Amino acid sequence: MKQYDIQDIRNIALVGHGASGKTSLAEAILYNAKVSDRLGKVGENTSVMDYDDDEISRGHTISASLAFYEWEGKKVNLVDTSGNNNFIADTPATLRVVDGSVIVVGAEDGVQFYTEKTWQWGQDSGVSSIVFINKMDHERADLESIKEGIRRKFRKNPVVLYVPVETGPSFSSIADVVHGKMFAYEKGTNGIGKVMDLPAEVKDDVETARAELIENVAEGDDALLETYLDKGELTDEEFVEGLKSGISKGTLIPVLCGSATHNIGVDLLMQAMIDYLPSPGQRPPVAGKDKGNHEVACKADLKGPLAALVFKTIADPYAGRLTLFRVFSGSLKGDSSITNSTQNTGERVGQLYFQQGKKQVPVPEISAGDLGTVAKLKVTTTGDTLSDGNSMIIFPPIEFPPTVYSRALVPKTRADEEKISTALKRLAEEDPTLQIERSARTHELILSGLGQVHIDVALEKMHRRFGVDVEVKPPKVPYMETIRGSTKVQGKYKKQTGGRGQYGDTWIEIAPMPKGAGFEFENKIVGGAIPKQYIPAVEKGIHEAMEEGVLAHYPMTDIRISLYDGSYHNVDSSEMAFKIAGSLGFKKGVMDCKPILLEPIMTMEIIVPSEYVGDVMGDLNSKRGKILGIDADDDNQKIRAQVPMAEVLNYAADLRSMTAGRGVFSLKFDHYDDVPEHLMQRIVEEARAEHEKAHHGH
Repeated sequence: MKQYDIQDIRNIALVGHGASGKTSLAEAILYNAKVSDRLGKVGENTSVMDYDDDEISRGHTISASLAFYEWEGKKVNLVDTSGNNNFIADTPATLRVVDGSVIVVGAEDGVQFYTEKTWQWGQDSGVSSIVFINKMDHERADLESIKEGIRRKFRKNPVVLYVPVETGPSFSSIADVVHGKMFAYEKGTNGIGKVMDLPAEVKDDVETARAELIENVAEGDDALLETYLDKGELTDEEFVEGLKSGISKGTLIPVLCGSATHNIGVDLLMQAMIDYLPSPGQRPPVAGKDKGNHEVACKADLKGPLAALVFKTIADPYAGRLTLFRVFSGSLKGDSSITNSTQNTGERVGQLYFQQGKKQVPVPEISAGDLGTVAKLKVTTTGDTLSDGNSMIIFPPIEFPPTVYSRALVPKTRADEEKISTALKRLAEEDPTLQIERSARTHELILSGLGQVHIDVALEKMHRRFGVDVEVKPPKVPYMETIRGSTKVQGKYKKQTGGRGQYGDTWIEIAPMPKGAGFEFENKIVGGAIPKQYIPAVEKGIHEAMEEGVLAHYPMTDIRISLYDGSYHNVDSSEMAFKIAGSLGFKKGVMDCKPILLEPIMTMEIIVPSEYVGDVMGDLNSKRGKILGIDADDDNQKIRAQVPMAEVLNYAADLRSMTAGRGVFSLKFDHYDDVPEHLMQRIVEEARAEHEKAHHGH
């Protein structure tokens, strides 16, 4: 492999909403650059980028993949990402390590939710963008409405560099707005357009587009604007410089168009990626911290200290664990020792690679500005920073989308039970949006992810790679119990057998506390009615009884206990006797305190296209939801609501069917609230039956 200078490298992500054609575009680019000898098809075994079994069977990208190619003497690292809400996790991570992005928009669907979201993530990471309108051969292709969508949603000026000469099934040529030329494409010409003069019927449109384009470019720069107003024109050099500066400042978004599956306009995009998207040396330094926790700015410098960010981990069945990273400063050499500064541990680096789809190309070192892969690091995971032991630079962690869908896993056999935690741990290393926890309340093993399909794919992988099978069910709702009334009660334990007896006698007051207050134990004993050393035992006995609950075996909360009287026996009293006495008193008295059930309430944010708002609101009302507010945002509406957890265990599926897959939501625990009377009885009966079954093994 030849070495490339920093200015000759481009790191570019293909991002956008699901099904906009990102992978087909990546395949066409790699074919034009002669990396592959035919146009790979998504969902077949011919794709360079979608090579995972799950991707082939499902026909869409699940996990970001990386390939590289050379074009016009430049090395381009291309990362293809998923736009499906179940697999969006790799996208924010990818946008942290590239310098430019191509936002792919389907000509028939326009700017959709994840088009906007990926644009926002790119903005947050300081990434410059080009828009590529794909599928111009679709009969509903409409350039004007997409420009309008970009203007409204991105709040930026779209500047159209190329326009289709005709759209729909007859789409085969593209007009170059800047140079007033036409590129004609024929099937089987390897995707390189033939340069021709503009046909008379499109000349006027192209002239209008050119005037608008030059005006937009000039407005972004005071000096250019002056020149333009003086001369009414810009030279090619002035125009290109102005366009580049507008793109890097983020005021302009260049728009190109084409068809990835027919390989039309892809060559023009490849040229624009090199001309208009920055090299690693042209982007501003990336912020990190040194070991003294001081801010440092890392710029792409071969001689600087090593600083690399890990953006993806792949569990490869042959190569073991592969770690994909971007070197921001310095260079990483094969067979060397480095430090994982995030975890403050040393790592040994063996062979380094450039990633080419599923293949690895061995290289001796990877320098500032480039993306690379290393196998078999011991502790490093996604989001970690690699550095030399001296500088110990740490980049901020990658923020992943929150999980919205959880399932309880039950291993099918004893063998599965033993292997499950290793398997889940490996899957979570590869996909940081998979979260695993053992619920302290319900004792279930809970796997959470971004949607049902996300969890399904994880479990399929677990079966295929690790041979582990599980049963999947909705997680139990962690109800709690509390009281609404108060009482005073005696708890007495007296046992006389042969030798020494047992004696403990307590008087307690049980009273409710405000929501969320927990548990309070007050010792009001005066005059030594119960010796000091026995008091903690009384509290412990009551606490254990509260954990068991009285209605349905759910833990109790928001209760104050005051121990105010009692008696003891010089010989027969013991800690054990007072512990039992406390618990007996509590169990007897609490039934007189109007015990009730509490349920967890979640706060939700749901973003849906306006036409679905009525359905979603009606559904939330039927789920006992409380609407907190609605914010309009262009074509979408954001609904904020509080809903009982029991009602939204399957919300991912409900929302998908209500909004044809166009709604997204997030939810987080907010507080506990009373379960309505009419539901309480059923929940209590079910919980008691389950408890019986568990304890009698029927």
